Amino acid sequence: MIAAATFAGLSHQKVAGLYDHAVGKDLRIAAEVKDGVLQGFDGDRNTAFGGRLPEIHDKGDNAFITFEAEGTVAKGYDRGSATHYEAHLTHGIVQVYDHAQSAWFAYDIQDSDAAQSYHRD
Repeated sequence: MIAAATFAGLSHQKVAGLYDHAVGKDLRIAAEVKDGVLQGFDGDRNTAFGGRLPEIHDKGDNAFITFEAEGTVAKGYDRGSATHYEAHLTHGIVQVYDHAQSAWFAYDIQDSDAAQSYHRD
């Protein structure tokens, strides 16, 4: 969810899916930002997320997440898991650092106009 929100929020382009490098799997997730409002759906968890930035509401976990964007970096705090995160957008790839796990996770972003390929600048 954070990777999709980061790409949509920083690039102002739609997300049609993600490829999670850690698990080697496509994730069914979509997101877009219009007029400062994030709308997203996580098909793997069958739940919506979104809200007026800088707040995101994850309806599945009923948790609020802050989302502060600057340039190609988004940072925030997940109140549900009491965890900070940092996400970097580079050439259609979002790398998320989870402070709780002290680990980086990489996601390729699927372009909404090309259902079988991933976004590259």
